[in-house]
Amino acid sequence: MPSRKFADGEVVRGRWPGSSLYYEVEILSHDSNSQLYTVKYKDGTELELKESDIKPLTSFRQRKSGSTSSSPSRRRGGRSRSRSPGRSRSPGRPPKGSRRSASASQQADVKEARREVLEVKLTPLILKPFGNSINRYNGEPEHIERNDMPHKNMQEKFHLSEESSYISTQYSLRPKREEIKLQEIDSKEEKFVAKGPARKTLEVTPAPTKDLEFGGVPGVFLIMFGLPVFLFLLLCKQKDPSLLNFPPALPALSDLWETRVFGVYLLWFFIQALFYLLPIGKVVEGTPLADGRRLKYRLNGFYAFILTSAVIGAFLFWGIELNYVYKHFLKFALAATVFSVALSVYLYARSWKASRNELSPASSGNAVYDFFIGRELNPRIGTFDLKYFCELRPGLIGWVVINLVMLLTEMKLHQRAVPSLAMILVNSFQLLYVVDALWNEEALLTTMDIIHDGFGFMLAFGDLVWVPFVYSLQAFYLVKHPNEVSWPMASLIIVLKLCGYVIFRCANSQKNAFRKNPTDPKLAHLKTIRTSTGKNLLVSGWWGFVRHPNYLGDLIMALAWSLPCGFNHILPYFYVIYFTMLLVHREARDEHHCKKKYGLAWEKYCQRVPYRIFPYIY
Repeated sequence: MPSRKFADGEVVRGRWPGSSLYYEVEILSHDSNSQLYTVKYKDGTELELKESDIKPLTSFRQRKSGSTSSSPSRRRGGRSRSRSPGRSRSPGRPPKGSRRSASASQQADVKEARREVLEVKLTPLILKPFGNSINRYNGEPEHIERNDMPHKNMQEKFHLSEESSYISTQYSLRPKREEIKLQEIDSKEEKFVAKGPARKTLEVTPAPTKDLEFGGVPGVFLIMFGLPVFLFLLLCKQKDPSLLNFPPALPALSDLWETRVFGVYLLWFFIQALFYLLPIGKVVEGTPLADGRRLKYRLNGFYAFILTSAVIGAFLFWGIELNYVYKHFLKFALAATVFSVALSVYLYARSWKASRNELSPASSGNAVYDFFIGRELNPRIGTFDLKYFCELRPGLIGWVVINLVMLLTEMKLHQRAVPSLAMILVNSFQLLYVVDALWNEEALLTTMDIIHDGFGFMLAFGDLVWVPFVYSLQAFYLVKHPNEVSWPMASLIIVLKLCGYVIFRCANSQKNAFRKNPTDPKLAHLKTIRTSTGKNLLVSGWWGFVRHPNYLGDLIMALAWSLPCGFNHILPYFYVIYFTMLLVHREARDEHHCKKKYGLAWEKYCQRVPYRIFPYIY
């Protein structure tokens, strides 16, 4: 493993990405996997830099008069014919008293060439594709700052689009002649330093351990073994599936596994894969990756849902009994679990062939943790994106199919001509939720699941097992525990559901509108806070109400589709309890990443929007 050149806590000079300017930074940590240093500028900005973009202080010359420009936010853009001695010290002059063997004329040439290069018009705004710089579907939108602009002079002159900013991290904005000249100057500077006093040898400290989420290795180990067991205990006693009677008696092995059921599940998975490969729907580009690439995705989830509905309709027309799924519900859950574990093993094994740029920023180097969180960010077989496919297709569409099976089973068991009102409400509410997700499929490309977390056991089990078999617990419960809901009560529940949906959809639509067209006149009334990274934190509209209004809407909808089940058992409300814990944890992850990325701007944002999810509560 390559040795480190700079130690934690050392004050050095770091190149501002996309420019030739260096500023004083403090080394915070070093990632031994990516060989990137996390550095902190004086204005609180934290970025990851390569070792080649970091130089010791002794490699820069300082003027006797004037002050050192130590923060990117203090730099002025544009070309100037002359600079006063008080503006900044030349970054090429070594400290006073150091010896030089080069002639004064050589130093003057270097100084003049350095000035010429530094006066080229450059853009200091760089957007990092992943890692600590995370744009989420549930995060804040980007748009031009209109109100709070601490770097106004700089940003008004130098503002690039998001795509241009990513490209600038890979390709120089300088003319080729000046680029060659800058390389020659850097080479001369290194010679000056080498002929000067010997630098003090740094004591290299071990690379700091990367922060592990979910309780670290013990936490993810408990999740991987605990969640499947907990799920089976919820489902194994179908006659009275209640947490009040938990844990139930363990079933026989014959009640857990059947090869035919596993075959049916595989058939379902590959049918959805076939629908995914159909050349229908538009193709869009995802978020830029570490190497500047932007993967392409075909948006045809809604068409896959229509085709699945047609297949289910054909089964009903031909008289195929769909309550087979209900009779073997526990076996289907185990089949999906076995498949998700096998898929996780395959994903972990193939990740060792992936290049460093293809690895997830969430990976840690620990085998257990990486198996859970996923090592490879976007595993693909040709153009087939495994993670993107599993996010919306087999599990989410399967959730709707399972609900329909429960509705038909209720009618058959209780000899009803029509489903109960409670079952209709549950099916309708959750159908609306799934259709909304498939219709707005493009929004998935900016979520943490896609741009930050790898594809491992966490997402494989969550997408293929947890979603279809836990989210359908309300319909599963109503089959054996029918609940009569009056129309006045049903009206109140519908109003609650619509309120949650309006909050959820309007908040996400407002954010997506900013990302697509931040200069839209319809959004001119919204206020933002400018950050040192060039992002904007929205502090008005839905995002000025709480920091995550879409989470609030999500939880209100979850409560609405649990209420039709009544209050005799806690099982229908397990989803609400679990989902609240999930979103609070996810919000904490957002808080950690945003605080590290935006620094002082995030603290200002938290003062303006103090409540995270629940207004006046949390």
